[in-house]
Amino acid sequence: MSRTPVVAALAVAVVTALSSCASAGPAGREPQKEVAPGFVAVADSSATRTGEATIQLDYDTAEADGLDPQTAQWARTWMLTGLSYETLVTTDEKFAIVPELATSWTMPDDRTYVFTLDPAAAFSNGRKVTADDVVGSLERLRKGGGVWSGQLGPVSGIAATDASTVTIRLAKPYAPFLAALANTPAAVLPMKEVNAGTIDLKKQMVGSGPYVVTQHRQDKSWTFELNRSYRHADRVKLTKLNIEIVPQDSTRMASLREGSAQIANFNNADSIDLLADSPKTKVFAQKQSDYFYLLVNSQRPGSPLADEKVRFAINAAIDRQTLVDIALGGESSPTAVTPGNLPGACRTGDLPSAKAGPGEAARLLADSGAKNVSLNLLIDNSEPVLAQLAQVIQQQLAEIGVTVKIQQYDVGTYEKRVLTTRPGDFDLAIGWFVGYVDASMVTRWWNPKLSGFTAGFSGDHPDLDALIQKAAESRDEAARGSVLTELCAAADRYSEIVPLVHRPSFLAVDTSVVSPTVQKNEGYGDFLRHITDFRLLGK
Repeated sequence: MSRTPVVAALAVAVVTALSSCASAGPAGREPQKEVAPGFVAVADSSATRTGEATIQLDYDTAEADGLDPQTAQWARTWMLTGLSYETLVTTDEKFAIVPELATSWTMPDDRTYVFTLDPAAAFSNGRKVTADDVVGSLERLRKGGGVWSGQLGPVSGIAATDASTVTIRLAKPYAPFLAALANTPAAVLPMKEVNAGTIDLKKQMVGSGPYVVTQHRQDKSWTFELNRSYRHADRVKLTKLNIEIVPQDSTRMASLREGSAQIANFNNADSIDLLADSPKTKVFAQKQSDYFYLLVNSQRPGSPLADEKVRFAINAAIDRQTLVDIALGGESSPTAVTPGNLPGACRTGDLPSAKAGPGEAARLLADSGAKNVSLNLLIDNSEPVLAQLAQVIQQQLAEIGVTVKIQQYDVGTYEKRVLTTRPGDFDLAIGWFVGYVDASMVTRWWNPKLSGFTAGFSGDHPDLDALIQKAAESRDEAARGSVLTELCAAADRYSEIVPLVHRPSFLAVDTSVVSPTVQKNEGYGDFLRHITDFRLLGK
């Protein structure tokens, strides 16, 4: 397949950039500073006006089960449904676990958690949240077989101790358990009504969170209004959210400039510079634990990539900092398997590929005996940055004698060739993972028996599987750090799923109208996490 126009158009720009100083950052751009520990923006608490705001997003949810939060696979769905649903616990700006529906919890031992519910919590239909709702919700999640059911870990029992207390027991220690409870798929649902059949979770959202959905047109818009039963309703100043789905970056920028939207998201670092001419608009960069990866398909019969030495040479040839500087405008950082902005993450400089580096990559490839290596590199058309990353990698691999042909497809075709075909119908592919909020959670995807979807392009390695299991079970911080370091190194040597750089997120706000609160880091893709703290300015 020939290059698509967008890939071809980027070629000259990327080649020129690579031939210049690769370490040069964005010209004239001031580094973003924290305004408070862990925050790049904090709302003006003195603003008391209530009203509505228009938010433009680049894409909508696209879940097979509609609005059901428990089967949701995408971070966008977690964020949007999270406007209506709450979980027992949540995370703060430091990725610490903090109360939400549970006011507190205790651990009588390393396998037992006892949660006490907020007695003021109520669903949007006015009914109080009970311990039975919690038990029913988590049992439904645990037995439902969705993606998130695996993240809950080895739950052996869930019981209502009394009307406001829930006890959860694990079969063995599981360090990410609270982090798994902190994401929207683990939300507490109105199970009395669900069991009675009066609420269809695929079509309705009835939660205890701050907002209720009054209208949704797929890929067009959402309307959220204040949940009057929300126990903190008096604190919410944005009482109506008009969310519009606007795929084009240029259209969202124009809406901010003309005032028809007050908030919009972007994934392109260029948005900072392109909106610089709008004095009322400020763009806040948020480092997600999400990160881009390069898949190196070891399972394709006859492929040179079946040789670990060839895969490792390709891994070593990739200069991650150049990816950051050229493709992401300096608004990112390299990462290992464990997302680099999470507590306990591995250090990228300690990886075997980093120690070898591009300087050794050509020799490593020659030592493998592989000659005239020619590979295809698949990307989808969902984000322009994917093409930019592909162009940089193409240039870097050319320097060690590997020829790369970039092929860009629609998302459906890409997913079929990369994620569902066995073995995968590709050599190399770029995509991205949600990084979550615990350093060990994303490591599950390196075990094809746990992930399923990675079996088409990566082998099963018992030593790596054992490290993944050990990291999940270890609760001692020092011991766990050692295990994760060993895990990152092992995955790096196998070089089948190769972490690259963090996937940045940008929130543009009309600060003449809205005063936002934005965390510096985020783990579940929720750039509207603090929407109930946003304030409207003016009279």
